[in-house]
Amino acid sequence: MSIERIAPGKRMSEAVVYNGVVYLAGQVAEDGKLDVAGQTRQVLDAIDALLAKAGTDKTKLLTATVYLASIGDFAGMNSVWDAWVSQGNLPTRATVEARLAAPDLKVEIVVTAAV
Repeated sequence: MSIERIAPGKRMSEAVVYNGVVYLAGQVAEDGKLDVAGQTRQVLDAIDALLAKAGTDKTKLLTATVYLASIGDFAGMNSVWDAWVSQGNLPTRATVEARLAAPDLKVEIVVTAAV
């Protein structure tokens, strides 16, 4: 079985495909000035783009982990997530509060999907 690395960089790949599964790196917003809903939209757009590069989409999500800088942003993130996620194809999901890589980041999401 071959391993496909999507957008490899100096430190990591944005996604890795192996054995019919794509593993995405944590995705964060490009604009840290946005509120949690705006950042979540940007993150989900990035996830959609990476899934497309891997030959799949959000209907094939297997699992997701959502990291919030403040668990107080749970409802704001969920309002965007609920509108985005494919009803009837819901992944498993965990949401945790965590210190993110930069102080302006409010949300980071990691997903795994079938190809």
